Amino acid sequence: MVASFFLFILLVFVAYVAFLFLRIFFGLKRVRGRNPGPGRTGGRVQGVMVKDEICGTYIPREDAIRESRGGEEHFFCSEECRRKFRAG
Repeated sequence: MVASFFLFILLVFVAYVAFLFLRIFFGLKRVRGRNPGPGRTGGRVQGVMVKDEICGTYIPREDAIRESRGGEEHFFCSEECRRKFRAG
């Protein structure tokens, strides 16, 4: 009686793991074949990435906060990093 109960639990567990595997496999397959649609890049970043000189974060150039100093252009991810740059 106890052995058959444990066998039942084991079979349920194996069936559940198989279900999760198939769900993940077919889900990933569906995502790979999807057309990203107009205006979307499918997860790829377009353009140039620049590095914030204060915190080291890489951000798209078009989204960066810019400041020119001494003929050089500096890029920042936030106003806080820009203030730190100005202070130091």
